[in-house]
Amino acid sequence: MLKYLKTDKPVAFFDLETTGTRYYIDRIVEFSVFKIFPDGKEEYKNRRLNPGMPIQSGATRKHGITNDDVKNEPVFRQLAKGILEFMEGCDLCGFNILDFDLPLLEHEFRRVGMQFSRDSRRFIDLMTIYHAREPFDKDTPRSLTNAYKLYCGKEIQNAHSAEGDVKASTEILDGQLEKYSDLPRDIDGLCAECLKARINYIDLVGKLVWDGNESVISFGKHKGKSLKALAAEVPDYLEWMLRQDFSPEVKDIVKNALNGEFPKKKR
Repeated sequence: MLKYLKTDKPVAFFDLETTGTRYYIDRIVEFSVFKIFPDGKEEYKNRRLNPGMPIQSGATRKHGITNDDVKNEPVFRQLAKGILEFMEGCDLCGFNILDFDLPLLEHEFRRVGMQFSRDSRRFIDLMTIYHAREPFDKDTPRSLTNAYKLYCGKEIQNAHSAEGDVKASTEILDGQLEKYSDLPRDIDGLCAECLKARINYIDLVGKLVWDGNESVISFGKHKGKSLKALAAEVPDYLEWMLRQDFSPEVKDIVKNALNGEFPKKKR
């Protein structure tokens, strides 16, 4: 494992199977972490959880886990301390962790009064590398399954299980570093590569971004328009956002904008 990457502390590859696709509402039903140390030592943990809410039918179709499968499993609160300790001091890697798995995990810890800190961690998001390096093809979803085929030349065993996906991620990283000779071979360089498109994000997933010192919308018919302009010219659009399924973080920013308070860029 990790034939090409230089590491100076453990790297935790992790994957979550969840009740749905909203990182700020949905919960974990299966958690898998594969930890690789700089000396090559490996540790692995996998556990199903009772999410305390129904699993959406679309999620069950994807990962195969039903409400009955997890009804007798422990809830997140019971395992939170052990998960936190297992991932302490680790850099993090996975497929789509920056937009989904990491924010969802942070919300799970917040609900039980604990903090999963990003401080002193570096992140490698394999999906970010895949999407940046391979052209979009409407007939080929740029999914983990297809990333594994591209970089490893085979099918994932136990695809869409947290265990199968997390172990595939380690092979995908090796495959990416082998395929793209200009990718950095160190954690700092790879982290910078994955985060460079996110430097101007205001919220966790970039619904709102910085354009100079102005906060702007990054999606939809008003893409590129500042919050100040929207609040002054089309406040109905911001009020519409408050009624939609955006994260609490985005809604708080929008609510403040309607009251004449706008984000201030840190210098």
